[in-house]
Amino acid sequence: MKAAVLVRQNEALDICELELPRLDIGQVLVKVEHSGICGKQIDEITGRQGADKHLPHLLGHEGGGEVVEIGPGVKKVKPGDRVVMHWVKGSGIDSAPPRFAHKGREISAGWVTTFSNYTIASENRLTPVPRGAKSDVMALLGCAVTTGLGIVFNNARLRPGQSIAVFGVGGVGLNVVQGAALVNAYPIVALDKSDEKLAFATRFGATHTVNVDKVDAAMALAELSRGEGFDAVVDTTGVNRVRETAYDATHPKTGTTILCGVPFAGDRLSIDSFPLHMGRRVIGSHGGDTVPDTDIPRYFELYRLGKLKLDELITNRFTLGEINDAVALVRAGQACGRCVVAMDGHRHQA
Repeated sequence: MKAAVLVRQNEALDICELELPRLDIGQVLVKVEHSGICGKQIDEITGRQGADKHLPHLLGHEGGGEVVEIGPGVKKVKPGDRVVMHWVKGSGIDSAPPRFAHKGREISAGWVTTFSNYTIASENRLTPVPRGAKSDVMALLGCAVTTGLGIVFNNARLRPGQSIAVFGVGGVGLNVVQGAALVNAYPIVALDKSDEKLAFATRFGATHTVNVDKVDAAMALAELSRGEGFDAVVDTTGVNRVRETAYDATHPKTGTTILCGVPFAGDRLSIDSFPLHMGRRVIGSHGGDTVPDTDIPRYFELYRLGKLKLDELITNRFTLGEINDAVALVRAGQACGRCVVAMDGHRHQA
Protein backbone atom coordinates (compact mmCIF):
# COMPACT_ATOMS: atom_id res chain seq x y z
CA MET A 1 0.00 0.00 0.00
CA LYS A 2 1.07 3.60 -0.56
CA ALA A 3 0.64 5.90 2.42
CA ALA A 4 1.49 9.37 3.71
CA VAL A 5 3.45 8.88 6.94
CA LEU A 6 4.10 11.41 9.71
CA VAL A 7 7.76 10.74 10.53
CA ARG A 8 8.60 13.98 12.32
CA GLN A 9 6.33 16.71 13.65
CA ASN A 10 6.26 19.99 11.74
CA GLU A 11 7.74 18.40 8.64
CA ALA A 12 6.27 17.20 5.37
CA LEU A 13 4.62 13.78 5.28
CA ASP A 14 6.64 11.02 3.64
CA ILE A 15 4.96 9.02 0.87
CA CYS A 16 5.99 5.40 1.50
CA GLU A 17 5.27 1.92 0.20
CA LEU A 18 4.22 -0.12 3.23
CA GLU A 19 3.86 -3.85 3.74
CA LEU A 20 0.32 -4.97 4.53
CA PRO A 21 0.12 -7.33 7.53
CA ARG A 22 -2.26 -10.27 7.77
CA LEU A 23 -5.70 -9.31 9.07
CA ASP A 24 -6.30 -9.94 12.76
CA ILE A 25 -9.62 -10.47 14.57
CA GLY A 26 -12.06 -7.67 13.79
CA GLN A 27 -9.87 -6.00 11.16
CA VAL A 28 -10.99 -5.05 7.65
CA LEU A 29 -8.90 -4.29 4.57
CA VAL A 30 -10.42 -1.31 2.74
CA LYS A 31 -9.48 0.26 -0.58
CA VAL A 32 -9.49 3.97 0.27
CA GLU A 33 -10.81 6.11 -2.58
CA HIS A 34 -11.08 9.53 -0.91
CA SER A 35 -10.02 11.03 2.39
CA GLY A 36 -10.85 14.33 3.99
CA ILE A 37 -8.36 16.43 5.93
CA CYS A 38 -9.53 17.37 9.40
CA GLY A 39 -8.06 19.92 11.77
CA LYS A 40 -7.07 17.03 14.03
CA GLN A 41 -4.49 15.89 11.47
CA ILE A 42 -3.04 19.41 11.35
CA ASP A 43 -2.86 19.32 15.16
CA GLU A 44 -0.96 16.03 15.05
CA ILE A 45 1.48 17.37 12.47
CA THR A 46 2.11 20.62 14.35
CA GLY A 47 2.16 19.10 17.84
CA ARG A 48 -0.64 21.27 19.16
CA GLN A 49 -1.09 18.96 22.13
CA GLY A 50 2.57 18.27 22.70
CA ALA A 51 5.17 15.72 21.65
CA ASP A 52 3.95 12.68 19.72
CA LYS A 53 4.94 9.38 21.37
CA HIS A 54 3.85 7.19 18.48
CA LEU A 55 5.99 8.40 15.55
CA PRO A 56 6.22 7.34 12.82
CA HIS A 57 2.53 6.77 12.18
CA LEU A 58 -0.30 7.03 9.67
CA LEU A 59 -2.91 9.80 9.64
CA GLY A 60 -6.47 10.54 8.56
CA HIS A 61 -9.80 9.66 10.16
CA GLU A 62 -12.51 10.37 7.57
CA GLY A 63 -12.67 8.41 4.34
CA GLY A 64 -14.77 6.63 1.76
CA GLY A 65 -13.95 3.39 -0.01
CA GLU A 66 -14.72 -0.27 -0.56
CA VAL A 67 -14.14 -3.39 1.51
CA VAL A 68 -11.58 -5.76 -0.02
CA GLU A 69 -11.18 -8.42 2.67
CA ILE A 70 -12.46 -9.12 6.18
CA GLY A 71 -10.64 -10.62 9.13
CA PRO A 72 -11.85 -13.30 11.57
CA GLY A 73 -15.09 -12.46 13.37
CA VAL A 74 -16.17 -9.58 11.14
CA LYS A 75 -19.91 -9.63 10.41
CA LYS A 76 -20.86 -5.98 9.88
CA VAL A 77 -19.35 -5.64 6.39
CA LYS A 78 -18.34 -7.92 3.55
CA PRO A 79 -16.08 -7.62 0.48
CA GLY A 80 -17.58 -5.22 -2.06
CA ASP A 81 -19.42 -3.10 0.51
CA ARG A 82 -19.15 0.68 0.19
CA VAL A 83 -18.11 2.05 3.56
CA VAL A 84 -17.63 5.30 5.41
CA MET A 85 -14.50 5.29 7.60
CA HIS A 86 -14.91 7.24 10.83
CA TRP A 87 -13.07 7.74 14.11
CA VAL A 88 -16.12 7.57 16.40
CA LYS A 89 -16.84 4.03 17.56
CA GLY A 90 -19.82 2.26 16.04
CA SER A 91 -21.03 -1.31 16.44
CA GLY A 92 -18.79 -4.28 15.80
CA ILE A 93 -15.44 -5.49 17.06
CA ASP A 94 -13.00 -2.97 18.51
CA SER A 95 -9.92 -4.62 17.04
CA ALA A 96 -6.28 -4.17 17.85
CA PRO A 97 -4.81 -1.25 15.85
CA PRO A 98 -2.71 -2.50 12.90
CA ARG A 99 1.04 -2.21 12.60
CA PHE A 100 2.70 -1.76 9.21
CA ALA A 101 6.31 -2.06 8.11
CA HIS A 102 8.59 0.08 5.95
CA LYS A 103 12.13 -1.10 5.27
CA GLY A 104 12.20 -3.05 8.51
CA ARG A 105 10.80 -0.19 10.62
CA GLU A 106 7.43 -0.45 12.37
CA ILE A 107 4.82 2.14 11.37
CA SER A 108 2.05 2.74 13.90
CA ALA A 109 -1.60 3.36 13.09
CA GLY A 110 -4.86 3.89 14.91
CA TRP A 111 -8.11 1.99 14.55
CA VAL A 112 -8.76 3.88 11.33
CA THR A 113 -6.41 5.83 9.05
CA THR A 114 -7.20 7.20 5.61
CA PHE A 115 -4.10 8.91 4.12
CA SER A 116 -3.34 5.83 2.01
CA ASN A 117 -4.70 3.91 -0.96
CA TYR A 118 -5.47 0.92 1.26
CA THR A 119 -6.01 0.75 5.00
CA ILE A 120 -6.74 -1.72 7.75
CA ALA A 121 -9.61 -0.48 9.90
CA SER A 122 -11.36 -1.83 12.95
CA GLU A 123 -14.84 -3.20 12.19
CA ASN A 124 -16.43 -0.64 14.53
CA ARG A 125 -14.92 2.27 12.57
CA LEU A 126 -16.81 1.35 9.40
CA THR A 127 -20.40 2.00 8.37
CA PRO A 128 -21.80 0.59 5.12
CA VAL A 129 -23.74 2.85 2.75
CA PRO A 130 -25.70 2.07 -0.43
CA ARG A 131 -23.85 0.97 -3.54
CA GLY A 132 -23.25 3.85 -5.90
CA ALA A 133 -22.43 6.25 -3.08
CA LYS A 134 -19.64 8.63 -4.08
CA SER A 135 -16.51 8.19 -2.02
CA ASP A 136 -15.74 11.92 -1.78
CA VAL A 137 -19.14 12.52 -0.16
CA MET A 138 -18.69 9.40 1.98
CA ALA A 139 -15.44 10.83 3.34
CA LEU A 140 -17.24 13.95 4.60
CA LEU A 141 -19.60 11.72 6.58
CA GLY A 142 -16.63 10.32 8.49
CA CYS A 143 -16.15 13.44 10.63
CA ALA A 144 -16.92 16.94 9.32
CA VAL A 145 -20.62 16.42 8.62
CA THR A 146 -21.41 14.06 11.49
CA THR A 147 -19.61 16.22 14.04
CA GLY A 148 -21.17 19.48 12.85
CA LEU A 149 -24.71 18.12 12.67
CA GLY A 150 -24.27 16.22 15.91
CA ILE A 151 -23.27 19.42 17.72
CA VAL A 152 -26.61 20.94 16.69
CA PHE A 153 -28.86 17.90 17.15
CA ASN A 154 -27.22 16.13 20.09
CA ASN A 155 -25.08 18.62 22.02
CA ALA A 156 -27.05 21.86 21.63
CA ARG A 157 -30.41 20.15 21.05
CA LEU A 158 -31.33 23.25 19.13
CA ARG A 159 -35.00 23.93 18.44
CA PRO A 160 -36.70 26.07 15.78
CA GLY A 161 -36.30 29.77 16.49
CA GLN A 162 -33.42 29.35 18.93
CA SER A 163 -30.19 31.26 18.32
CA ILE A 164 -26.68 30.00 17.65
CA ALA A 165 -23.26 31.50 16.98
CA VAL A 166 -20.34 29.55 15.53
CA PHE A 167 -16.71 30.58 15.87
CA GLY A 168 -14.77 29.20 12.91
CA VAL A 169 -16.57 28.07 9.76
CA GLY A 170 -14.23 25.43 8.42
CA GLY A 171 -15.41 21.89 7.72
CA VAL A 172 -17.08 21.33 11.09
CA GLY A 173 -18.31 24.90 11.54
CA LEU A 174 -20.01 24.91 8.14
CA ASN A 175 -21.96 21.83 9.13
CA VAL A 176 -22.96 23.40 12.43
CA VAL A 177 -24.38 26.23 10.32
CA GLN A 178 -26.06 23.77 7.97
CA GLY A 179 -27.53 21.78 10.86
CA ALA A 180 -28.85 24.94 12.48
CA ALA A 181 -30.52 25.88 9.21
CA LEU A 182 -32.13 22.43 9.02
CA VAL A 183 -33.90 23.04 12.35
CA ASN A 184 -34.84 26.63 11.44
CA ALA A 185 -32.70 28.29 14.09
CA TYR A 186 -32.46 32.10 14.11
CA PRO A 187 -30.21 33.94 14.07
CA ILE A 188 -27.38 31.73 12.82
CA VAL A 189 -24.22 33.79 13.22
CA ALA A 190 -20.95 32.71 11.59
CA LEU A 191 -17.70 34.22 12.90
CA ASP A 192 -14.33 33.90 11.20
CA LYS A 193 -11.25 35.85 10.08
CA SER A 194 -11.92 35.24 6.38
CA ASP A 195 -14.48 37.19 4.36
CA GLU A 196 -14.41 34.40 1.77
CA LYS A 197 -15.28 31.76 4.36
CA LEU A 198 -18.03 33.93 5.79
CA ALA A 199 -19.56 34.47 2.38
CA PHE A 200 -19.36 30.73 1.78
CA ALA A 201 -21.14 30.09 5.11
CA THR A 202 -24.16 32.09 3.95
CA ARG A 203 -24.67 29.46 1.24
CA PHE A 204 -25.23 26.90 4.00
CA GLY A 205 -27.62 28.96 6.09
CA ALA A 206 -25.73 31.62 8.05
CA THR A 207 -28.08 34.57 8.55
CA HIS A 208 -25.38 36.92 9.88
CA THR A 209 -21.60 37.02 9.59
CA VAL A 210 -18.89 38.65 11.69
CA ASN A 211 -15.27 39.08 10.61
CA VAL A 212 -13.48 38.94 13.97
CA ASP A 213 -10.43 40.75 12.55
CA LYS A 214 -12.55 43.74 11.60
CA VAL A 215 -15.27 43.86 14.26
CA ASP A 216 -15.25 43.31 18.02
CA ALA A 217 -16.86 39.87 18.28
CA ALA A 218 -18.21 40.35 21.82
CA MET A 219 -19.92 43.62 20.91
CA ALA A 220 -21.33 42.21 17.67
CA LEU A 221 -22.78 39.17 19.42
CA ALA A 222 -24.25 41.30 22.20
CA GLU A 223 -26.00 43.42 19.60
CA LEU A 224 -27.27 40.45 17.59
CA SER A 225 -28.64 38.77 20.73
CA ARG A 226 -30.11 42.07 22.01
CA GLY A 227 -27.91 41.73 25.07
CA GLU A 228 -29.50 38.45 26.13
CA GLY A 229 -26.86 35.99 24.91
CA PHE A 230 -27.27 33.06 22.52
CA ASP A 231 -29.00 29.76 23.16
CA ALA A 232 -25.91 28.00 21.86
CA VAL A 233 -22.40 29.19 21.07
CA VAL A 234 -19.94 26.83 19.43
CA ASP A 235 -16.17 27.16 19.29
CA THR A 236 -14.34 25.13 16.67
CA THR A 237 -10.99 26.94 17.00
CA GLY A 238 -9.69 25.73 20.35
CA VAL A 239 -8.11 29.15 20.91
CA ASN A 240 -8.43 30.20 24.55
CA ARG A 241 -9.50 33.82 24.09
CA VAL A 242 -12.07 32.71 21.50
CA ARG A 243 -13.46 30.06 23.83
CA GLU A 244 -13.80 32.63 26.59
CA THR A 245 -15.58 35.04 24.25
CA ALA A 246 -17.91 32.21 23.24
CA TYR A 247 -18.74 31.55 26.89
CA ASP A 248 -19.43 35.22 27.58
CA ALA A 249 -21.77 35.39 24.56
CA THR A 250 -23.94 32.53 25.84
CA HIS A 251 -27.30 33.16 27.52
CA PRO A 252 -26.51 33.43 31.25
CA LYS A 253 -29.27 31.10 32.45
CA THR A 254 -30.36 28.81 29.64
CA GLY A 255 -27.52 28.81 27.13
CA THR A 256 -24.95 26.16 26.23
CA THR A 257 -21.34 26.80 25.25
CA ILE A 258 -20.00 23.91 23.18
CA LEU A 259 -16.24 23.48 22.89
CA CYS A 260 -15.32 21.47 19.82
CA GLY A 261 -11.88 22.78 18.83
CA VAL A 262 -8.79 21.10 20.27
CA PRO A 263 -7.00 23.40 22.76
CA PHE A 264 -3.25 23.95 22.87
CA ALA A 265 -1.34 21.87 25.40
CA GLY A 266 -1.35 23.58 28.80
CA ASP A 267 -4.14 26.05 28.02
CA ARG A 268 -6.66 26.70 30.78
CA LEU A 269 -9.96 28.60 30.61
CA SER A 270 -10.74 31.58 32.81
CA ILE A 271 -14.51 32.07 33.15
CA ASP A 272 -17.05 33.42 35.59
CA SER A 273 -18.48 30.17 36.92
CA PHE A 274 -21.40 31.73 38.81
CA PRO A 275 -23.85 31.49 35.86
CA LEU A 276 -23.31 27.71 35.89
CA HIS A 277 -25.32 27.66 39.12
CA MET A 278 -28.18 29.39 37.29
CA GLY A 279 -28.41 26.87 34.46
CA ARG A 280 -25.79 27.88 31.91
CA ARG A 281 -23.84 24.88 30.58
CA VAL A 282 -20.34 24.40 29.19
CA ILE A 283 -19.71 21.10 27.44
CA GLY A 284 -17.11 19.53 25.24
CA SER A 285 -18.20 17.81 22.05
CA HIS A 286 -16.92 14.32 21.27
CA GLY A 287 -17.68 14.08 17.58
CA GLY A 288 -21.12 15.56 18.16
CA ASP A 289 -22.09 12.44 20.17
CA THR A 290 -22.58 10.77 16.81
CA VAL A 291 -23.92 7.22 16.63
CA PRO A 292 -22.42 6.15 13.29
CA ASP A 293 -24.67 3.16 12.64
CA THR A 294 -27.84 5.27 12.71
CA ASP A 295 -26.64 8.80 11.99
CA ILE A 296 -24.52 8.18 8.88
CA PRO A 297 -27.29 6.35 6.94
CA ARG A 298 -29.77 9.02 8.06
CA TYR A 299 -27.57 11.89 6.91
CA PHE A 300 -26.83 10.09 3.64
CA GLU A 301 -30.56 9.82 3.00
CA LEU A 302 -30.99 13.56 3.68
CA TYR A 303 -28.25 14.16 1.10
CA ARG A 304 -29.91 11.83 -1.40
CA LEU A 305 -33.20 13.71 -0.94
CA GLY A 306 -31.48 17.04 -1.62
CA LYS A 307 -31.96 18.34 1.92
CA LEU A 308 -28.28 18.23 2.92
CA LYS A 309 -25.53 19.92 0.92
CA LEU A 310 -22.46 17.72 0.69
CA ASP A 311 -21.10 18.08 -2.84
CA GLU A 312 -21.10 21.83 -2.32
CA LEU A 313 -18.86 21.46 0.75
CA ILE A 314 -15.94 20.23 -1.37
CA THR A 315 -13.91 23.19 -2.60
CA ASN A 316 -10.43 21.71 -3.12
CA ARG A 317 -9.25 18.43 -4.60
CA PHE A 318 -5.82 16.82 -4.42
CA THR A 319 -4.17 13.45 -5.07
CA LEU A 320 -2.19 11.40 -2.56
CA GLY A 321 1.02 12.60 -4.20
CA GLU A 322 -0.10 16.20 -3.54
CA ILE A 323 -1.12 15.63 0.07
CA ASN A 324 1.51 17.98 1.50
CA ASP A 325 0.08 20.78 -0.65
CA ALA A 326 -3.38 19.91 0.70
CA VAL A 327 -2.13 19.94 4.29
CA ALA A 328 -0.45 23.32 3.73
CA LEU A 329 -3.69 24.78 2.34
CA VAL A 330 -5.75 23.57 5.30
CA ARG A 331 -3.09 24.61 7.80
CA ALA A 332 -3.09 28.14 6.36
CA GLY A 333 -6.87 28.33 6.64
CA GLN A 334 -7.24 28.98 2.91
CA ALA A 335 -9.86 26.35 2.10
CA CYS A 336 -13.40 27.73 2.24
CA GLY A 337 -14.92 24.26 2.41
CA ARG A 338 -13.48 20.76 2.71
CA CYS A 339 -10.36 19.46 0.99
CA VAL A 340 -10.58 15.89 -0.26
CA VAL A 341 -7.67 13.74 -1.37
CA ALA A 342 -8.13 11.12 -4.10
CA MET A 343 -6.01 8.03 -3.59
CA ASP A 344 -6.04 6.74 -7.17
CA GLY A 345 -3.98 9.64 -8.59
CA HIS A 346 -6.95 11.38 -10.20
CA ARG A 347 -8.93 14.25 -8.74
CA HIS A 348 -12.23 13.16 -10.27
CA GLN A 349 -15.30 12.34 -8.20
CA ALA A 350 -15.77 8.64 -7.42
